[in-house]
Amino acid sequence: MPTLSLHQLRTRHVGPIDLDIAAGECVCIRGASGSGKSLLLRAIADLDPHAGAAVLDGRACASMPGPAWRRQVALVMAEGQWWADSVGEHFPGGCTPASLDRLGLPADALGWQVARCSTGERQRLALLRTLMRQPAALLLDEPTGNLDEDSTARVEALLDEYRRAHDAALLWVSHDPRQAARVAQRRFVLVDGRLVAEGEVDRAAADEREAAGEGEAPRVEGAAW
Repeated sequence: MPTLSLHQLRTRHVGPIDLDIAAGECVCIRGASGSGKSLLLRAIADLDPHAGAAVLDGRACASMPGPAWRRQVALVMAEGQWWADSVGEHFPGGCTPASLDRLGLPADALGWQVARCSTGERQRLALLRTLMRQPAALLLDEPTGNLDEDSTARVEALLDEYRRAHDAALLWVSHDPRQAARVAQRRFVLVDGRLVAEGEVDRAAADEREAAGEGEAPRVEGAAW
């Protein structure tokens, strides 16, 4: 089963990053705006210059052309790329009405013009387009960032089903800690270019509060407790 491994991966102010994502596992990354979450995903997808290595099932990114790597390690951006006028032109193999319905899209969505689609509709269609290629690993950059609660639940359910059915490795960037807790088996925060396990960040924050004297309520001399 394919594992996605990062070895000393570095790009701009991010890294070095060492991380293994097992087949069928979802790992979530959060972090402040500008911390480099999207840069990290772009580096893994071989879209930006980087040092170190990304390896899928023993095959290094550097050993194959970029398009071949991205067919197996697919990046789903918050705003997908559209190169033709109609939605259907981006689905050369077609798409079943049932698949569209899973994401709350009507059966005639392939006949739409891309320009008439809302941001949320384009985001769901771009995700569906990627899943139909059946990549072994998914790099998800805020895949529900433009969606309402119902559509978010649909996307989370579909990605969970895909992960289980295909033993896919998922690296999911999200700003929402509640979503991270729902979808991921492991969670990290990107801090100063490094991945820190979420629990370690919480403990560090608690230690800082305690060191600053914020850990206990002040005692009043002579008061009854």
